[in-house]
Amino acid sequence: MIQRSEETTAAPAKKRTIVASATSSEHDFDFLVGKWKVQNRMLKSRLTNSNEWIEFDSELHMSKALLGRSNVEHYYSTWNGKPFEGMAIRLYDRQTRLWSVYWVDSNGGGMDGTPVTGSFENGVGKLYADDMFEGRPIVILYQWDARDPEHPVWSQAISTDDGATWEWNWYMRLSKLY
Repeated sequence: MIQRSEETTAAPAKKRTIVASATSSEHDFDFLVGKWKVQNRMLKSRLTNSNEWIEFDSELHMSKALLGRSNVEHYYSTWNGKPFEGMAIRLYDRQTRLWSVYWVDSNGGGMDGTPVTGSFENGVGKLYADDMFEGRPIVILYQWDARDPEHPVWSQAISTDDGATWEWNWYMRLSKLY
């Protein structure tokens, strides 16, 4: 997942308040354990009213860690003709009942400083982060739709108006390999 673009920079000072759903649990991502084929559909250009999509395949492997309270995802693809690897580290906080997801990839220098944070309700997870894109403050939304656990969908949206409107710019449709 090239979830954060090279154009994003350190998050603004604003601190978003996120409250967990009543059903949030450390088992929310259990559907993702295993190896997956991923069909990606991503806008070629973000926040430019683009309607040109790029499509490519990738593979995702996810396993539980820390006695089930976290998980690690490895993402493999080819990006601009070169091998690309990414890793998501998802941590569940039992006190707040919130997930925090950190991302690092082979194109960047280090781990994203600000995680996306949120929870699941009725099989749909919504995780948010405040960030910057080309000098503008944005809100990032990662959404996991696991209502069909054999074919979950991850999607990403960006808002420049604090969540009043969203540009959906990336979809990943997963099919379980094993």
